[in-house]
Amino acid sequence: MPHRVFRLLTVVWVGSLLTIGYAVAPVLFTSLDRMTAGAVAAQLFRVQGILGVVCGVLLLGLANLLVRRGSEAYRRLRWLIAGMLVCVLVGYFALQPFMNAMRVAALEAGSDVGHSVYATRFGILHGVSSLFYLIESLLGLGLVWMLPAGSDIAVAERGARGAAEKMAG
Repeated sequence: MPHRVFRLLTVVWVGSLLTIGYAVAPVLFTSLDRMTAGAVAAQLFRVQGILGVVCGVLLLGLANLLVRRGSEAYRRLRWLIAGMLVCVLVGYFALQPFMNAMRVAALEAGSDVGHSVYATRFGILHGVSSLFYLIESLLGLGLVWMLPAGSDIAVAERGARGAAEKMAG
């Protein structure tokens, strides 16, 4: 059961990460004016950031549980999850508040951020944030790619059961 929950959380996190970042956001910016698209994208990335933290923490906990139960395949996956979690924390919870503050300050001054005195700083922060998002996406693809196959899970479960029986007997 923990293996299935691990897979489900991985698919939810990586799937939403790729969908929002590389399908939804570009469509928003081609379909809507920049200010509206930016506002909607900011809300979507907020949801994605929270989802990433929740999934990342749960996945780390599950990976640790599975490793303790003898599933060595999850040992290396913890590093990918930790890397993705760092990307979420830096990209969304460290950089986004500064970007949002610049967006609000520009709006209060009667301009969008792209045509304000904050444009250069916003652009730099946006670029750094995008880089963290790309790294998180690549780590997520690696995580999906390295998920243990069904036969690996069965072997690990038999090994864990055997170890538990030896300890009990």
